[in-house]
Amino acid sequence: MRSGWCDTLNAGQTWQISVKLIPLNDEAGLGGSRPAAAAQAVPPEDQALLDAYSRAVIDVVDRIGPAVVGLAVRADKSRGGSGSGVVVAPDGLILTNSHVAGAAGGPGAAARIAVTTADGLDLHARLVGDDPDTDLALIRVDEAVTLPAAPLGDSKRLKRGQLVIAIGNPLGFESTVTTGVVSALGRSLRSRTGRLIDDLIQTDAALNPGNSGGPLVSSHGEVVGINTAVIMGAQGICFAVAANTAQFVLGELVRHGRVRRAFIGISAQQTAIPPRRRAASIEQDSAVMVGTVESGSAADRAGLKAGDIVLGLDGVAITGADDLIRALTGEKIGRSVALDVLRGTERLTISLVPQERKRPR
Repeated sequence: MRSGWCDTLNAGQTWQISVKLIPLNDEAGLGGSRPAAAAQAVPPEDQALLDAYSRAVIDVVDRIGPAVVGLAVRADKSRGGSGSGVVVAPDGLILTNSHVAGAAGGPGAAARIAVTTADGLDLHARLVGDDPDTDLALIRVDEAVTLPAAPLGDSKRLKRGQLVIAIGNPLGFESTVTTGVVSALGRSLRSRTGRLIDDLIQTDAALNPGNSGGPLVSSHGEVVGINTAVIMGAQGICFAVAANTAQFVLGELVRHGRVRRAFIGISAQQTAIPPRRRAASIEQDSAVMVGTVESGSAADRAGLKAGDIVLGLDGVAITGADDLIRALTGEKIGRSVALDVLRGTERLTISLVPQERKRPR
């Protein structure tokens, strides 16, 4: 029998072809079973990669999982809300969502917040304060306990495509772990009450009701976000409040019990500054791009436009939406501030007077 795919038959020429059937479990046609090494479905190099991925996830869950708690809020004998939370201080400080803990009715209210730890310990907590503008809330355990705590990481260092792990209690199933990647950064999402939450992390890690308030964790074992919402009817579109925003809100709630925040009337997201648009004096690689300008707001009256890039506020560099959120503190309310703005290739200074953001009722 000749070999090759290009053989042809000449007229009057006859070819004899013999075929030998070899069982699929035969090694080299000699009969018998294949050796165990040859029967592996996954090549060794791929198996090593899968093992590394699994080890990374398992290590994160072992370290952060004990700091994730389940929450149930009851007010006036009715169930006010439920979700997840993450312990951020060993003495019992827990970060969660405002729409979960906010059902308690405010600091000092009589509503009960039941906390269930990963090892089954049942505790009680009270609301320290909540911030509907970022859908974050802080509660404190009443009992004198020492709990495993999780560190907050630097969400500004996140990259699209980076591995993230969500831990929570979706649909009442405790200590559930899902994995995915960072799909996008700097998203904005309007909540049910109409407020716009900026600087959200978009992820495809599966989230369901009950995941709200739980941590989104990097492969380094740091909390990079607090899970807040899913897009109903969509597959793999979920959001988390960035850890840098959560760190700012946490500090304000600990000190004041609320976040008194200045408001200029824009939606914004982090953007890279293309080299072709950089002036010689611009050293930062990223800033904040204005998405929309609210009619009648301080930004509108000052002439800020959609597409403008905010580089700084009162001399402080603004490299991300979380920087702008932190810069617009209560001390800025009612006094003039200077925005360093890049419009096209022109650099401008725009002065405006922030107002106090009103809390939704």
